[in-house]
Amino acid sequence: MMDDADIGIEQTTPVWAVFGDLMSSLLGAFVLMLVCVMGLQLELATSLESEVKKRQLEEQRRQALETALAGPLASGRVTLNNGRIGISGSVLFALSSDQLQPEGRQLLKSLAAPLAAYLGARDELLMVSGFTDDRAVRDSNRHFADNWELSAQRALTVTRALIDEGIPSSSIFSAAFGPEQPVASNADAAGRSRNRRVEMAPVPRTSNGSAQPRQ
Repeated sequence: MMDDADIGIEQTTPVWAVFGDLMSSLLGAFVLMLVCVMGLQLELATSLESEVKKRQLEEQRRQALETALAGPLASGRVTLNNGRIGISGSVLFALSSDQLQPEGRQLLKSLAAPLAAYLGARDELLMVSGFTDDRAVRDSNRHFADNWELSAQRALTVTRALIDEGIPSSSIFSAAFGPEQPVASNADAAGRSRNRRVEMAPVPRTSNGSAQPRQ
């Protein structure tokens, strides 16, 4: 016969076994959670480091562009905002025209050499973009169907002028935005004048040599 001590041992042993299994499960869950947290922290740190490097590269790019264009910027005839070089349409073209004015041609000539050097050193492309106000093209001007065509022709005119002044044709391309993306209100003459503009922006090349838009 079993005495009371033997019965107590038999009843106690399964309890400790279950408790041990429970502790092992909890320990495993804790280790798994710890690994997940460490993985998230590592991913966050890597993402943060990548963003910091991206911002540093953008700042270096901006400073390099400012240095390259120091002369034209000092003259006040061009602007530089977030890596985009802006030129008022009135400097380059008469109203509703895509023919360069003498002052505009001289300005592009002064920009070509520093831009070519900048693009060559960084292996980037130059995007030339044309913009207009929201007023319809004058009825007396039958050269253009609408503002989209006018902005496209102006961008092409600037692109060809820069190529003539030494920027390789493989390093430059044109884009047209018409009345879209205004920088000022079209409700008054001053705002419309600001919206009639040409912008130039260096953009990275992709591995196949085409342009990669900036985010």
